[in-house]
Amino acid sequence: MEHGLLAIILHAHLPFVRHPEYPEFLEEEWLFEAISETYLPLLSVLEGCASDGVQARITMGLTPPLCEMLADSLLQERYLRHVNKLVELCEKEVVRTRQHPAMNETAKMYSQHFSQARELFENRYRRNLVNGYRALQDAGVIDIITSGATHGFLPLMTRPEARRAQIEVGRRNYAKHFGRAPLGIWLPECAYDVGIDELLREAGLTFFMTDAHAIMYGKPQPRRGIYAPVITPAGVAAFARDVETSEQVWSADTGYPGDPDYREFYRDLGFDGGYEYVKPYLHADGVRRNLGIKYYRVTGKVDLGLKQPYVPSWATGKAASHAGHFMLNRQTQAGYLRSVLGRKPMIVSPYDAELFGHWWFEGPQFLNYLFRKIHFDQDDIRLATPLDYLEEYPQNQRQQISGSSWGAEGYNRVWINGENEWMYLHQHVAEDRMVELAREHRWADGLLLRALNQAARELLLAESSDWAFIMTTATSVQYAKKRFRDHIHRFTRLYEMIKRSEIDEAWLAEVESRDTIFQEIDYAVYR
Repeated sequence: MEHGLLAIILHAHLPFVRHPEYPEFLEEEWLFEAISETYLPLLSVLEGCASDGVQARITMGLTPPLCEMLADSLLQERYLRHVNKLVELCEKEVVRTRQHPAMNETAKMYSQHFSQARELFENRYRRNLVNGYRALQDAGVIDIITSGATHGFLPLMTRPEARRAQIEVGRRNYAKHFGRAPLGIWLPECAYDVGIDELLREAGLTFFMTDAHAIMYGKPQPRRGIYAPVITPAGVAAFARDVETSEQVWSADTGYPGDPDYREFYRDLGFDGGYEYVKPYLHADGVRRNLGIKYYRVTGKVDLGLKQPYVPSWATGKAASHAGHFMLNRQTQAGYLRSVLGRKPMIVSPYDAELFGHWWFEGPQFLNYLFRKIHFDQDDIRLATPLDYLEEYPQNQRQQISGSSWGAEGYNRVWINGENEWMYLHQHVAEDRMVELAREHRWADGLLLRALNQAARELLLAESSDWAFIMTTATSVQYAKKRFRDHIHRFTRLYEMIKRSEIDEAWLAEVESRDTIFQEIDYAVYR
């Protein structure tokens, strides 16, 4: 007897990073690493399950910036150059480590990993991974949802027109890449505020994800807790994240990724290798950086220098064991919840997709084992998507959910604090000005149309929640500050040129060549 439904939701997102003005750029490797370690392995897992008749019915969130980068010919060419160098390095590593059996096994694994990545990227997907995910959705294997245009943090936008533009531009971009209208959305950072559901309804979206406390603190109290969606006043379904499944997978201390046999993320050949040996695989500046070839395992809470060699077969065994443990816990959880709720629960397990493969190298193996075990080894739970649940249970409780996000402490602090609050004065002025421009120019063509559309692009890029997040976490702070300031500067100059009717076409063309996102954009979305 089926006791419940399990919704695995993988949110794949990176900020739009593209720098044609430089021959190579460090932050572009955020995308390249994710292609090799997450997006390609996930495609392989999903396609492998489909070819074997295994139901891997999950939801993938592919954000507009990520889709735009995956479809960009410049970045595709640069990724190919990146992976070619890694294939070359791995071939050398297989030779270099011959006297060290444990490391040699790992070197061979990397050689196969990057060679296969190159083959799939260039020949199977013709350099555009969106093709692979679109085919899976068209075949009914997965559901793909959209997000805000540039993952802008909606509650911190004061203009409803700015919120609407994030949602509407995201909707149109999804249609461009996937040939259909989206039905669901991953609200950027799962951040909700009263009234956002109205904008979702206007865009034809039927459901979104939120954090648990958004529903638990909503009014009235939810009759089925977080294990059934609620319907907002605008008629859109909200699905809440299950806390228990999040901890089991997310936590580096108590979750699976912290197991001693898994690969250690923070020890890399780019720093361990002899400098002259690794120098040809660094950037022209010669600064050491991660290369993605890591020979050590988590081992335990010890210094990096005391980490023990990674053994791929041990890690694979742990991935299979943890998949079984996760499935057993969901069976127990679903059986109990059904007895309490009176109908099958929906256990929603959303994660950043990049956790699987990039941060937790064995994550795609874990998912592969999990999908197959659920399909073959039991009949208590079933993988399903939010759309599947709404089809089975169209009647759900209506509720006004609470403002929330999935950041630390559950509200807005990660995105507005002493490190980043200065941004919003400039962002809000730009949002006011963009609405002003859109209303003043009811019709435009030629150079004016280009300038208005580019102004909309610059504002959207400035609004990306990633810049505030990076400042809070103190990772690539100078880059985040520069990106925000550059986009605000470009927007302001465009605004002033449009107001004076003096558009510098050469400068505009230069900006258009750098910030190429959303070629389909229509500035009128801000009216």
